[in-house]
Amino acid sequence: MRRREAIRQLIQERPVRSQKELERLLRSRGVAAAQPTLSRDIRELGLVKGAAGYAAPAPVPETAPVAAAASIAHRRLENADRLVYDFVLSVEIAGTLVVLRTPPADAQPVALAIDGATLEGVVGTIAGDDTIFLASRSAADAAALARRFRQAIGARTGAGPARFSQRRRPSARARRA
Repeated sequence: MRRREAIRQLIQERPVRSQKELERLLRSRGVAAAQPTLSRDIRELGLVKGAAGYAAPAPVPETAPVAAAASIAHRRLENADRLVYDFVLSVEIAGTLVVLRTPPADAQPVALAIDGATLEGVVGTIAGDDTIFLASRSAADAAALARRFRQAIGARTGAGPARFSQRRRPSARARRA
């Protein structure tokens, strides 16, 4: 019987409160190990020490990494949608580009959120102070993206971004400049 298998078996069979006790139990099974070796084995097996002694960590379901990745992707998409809703003033299509206009200084965080959301059809983004260019693979992708963004900003009441009152919204002249 290999040493680490014996350690796993002992931990499952009974509480083991110390390395000295583990060393004694292993010796009774004919497995010799010094304290430094046991420390390394405990660390590499991922054993944790609690009030009842050493224990193996709970097994992680195999779907956990996939579920965690899906959860992260969902949060990034929600964040992008929220920022588009809060800050985008207008959406225009220019060939394979989608142009989003924001109030001054708001383009960078919105573009960063869109990049993080890895939206289908977006090849890349470039953001200035108040303008975001989204490059898409095709005119059809650009149209689909524009439709998506227009739906997002059309959901709010009023023409201005959600965080600005009508009074603070940039004027039409300032937006064209």
